[in-house]
Amino acid sequence: MSANYLVHDDQFLTLCLPNAKLEKLCTGMLWTEGPVYFPQGDFLLFSDIPNNKMYQWIDGLGRRVYREHSNYSNGNTRDFQGRLITCEHLSRRVTRTELDGSISILVDQYQGKPLNSPNDVVVKRDGSIWFTDPPYGILTSYEGKKSDQQQEGCFVYRLDPNTKDISVVARDFDKPNGLAFSPDEKTLYVSDTGLSHRADGPHHIRHFAVQDHTALSGGDVFANIKTGVPDGFRIDTAGNLWTSCATGVQCFNPQGTLLGEILVPETVANIEFGGPKRNRLYITASTSLYAIYVATQGLR
Repeated sequence: MSANYLVHDDQFLTLCLPNAKLEKLCTGMLWTEGPVYFPQGDFLLFSDIPNNKMYQWIDGLGRRVYREHSNYSNGNTRDFQGRLITCEHLSRRVTRTELDGSISILVDQYQGKPLNSPNDVVVKRDGSIWFTDPPYGILTSYEGKKSDQQQEGCFVYRLDPNTKDISVVARDFDKPNGLAFSPDEKTLYVSDTGLSHRADGPHHIRHFAVQDHTALSGGDVFANIKTGVPDGFRIDTAGNLWTSCATGVQCFNPQGTLLGEILVPETVANIEFGGPKRNRLYITASTSLYAIYVATQGLR
């Protein structure tokens, strides 16, 4: 097994490739985030939040600027029509990049007041958009613009695809961050990264039961992350959860057991499964973009 791995359970050996090496694809950014893979073009987009840019990575061609002024974009995803959905810190909104390149505002307020700074986002198969709204983009001007928080808390939201109504689905978070659905979409995982600004703050991932496609129940802790915080994460086709942390990427099975780790020399913010077979794990880590092949596939 490669020195890139720490194995805590033999099940992890079936999810990794012993001869796969961690590749540094590019570097020179300030804080990379929000990786999203587009199979129709076989490319990856990701954010460099403090530099107010989004980059595109294409194998064989390398990195190029995709969006020069990205409103300090953070999390990105695709909808089921192949359109880019982006969380923007500076504008405090969630946007959609249409197929013709124009940008539509999906949501920028709740109950008539500006959002905090949308952070990460996922799209459910019914077209609904779920996103987290911590204050990272308004705490300082490094990742947005220092501003007063006008929402009464930091919530998890759902945007209805038909009515365009926005509803709060979870309120009891310090700093909600990454989120992802299980393969059957009956479970939503959400991380809380309050440790970033409070020594006794949360650094865990919670799991909620999805009720009637529109609401959540439960919310018990699924996994505690002992090295840093679980910023962003993804789910593979078997339901295993792969999360960022301070030392790299940790993998948990659906029961919450830590199976193993991929060690990365920089603090990891987020990950994405990509490549034609969705078996290449892209890793946004501080100043760099990394990748490693694995023996599993990410969800679409």
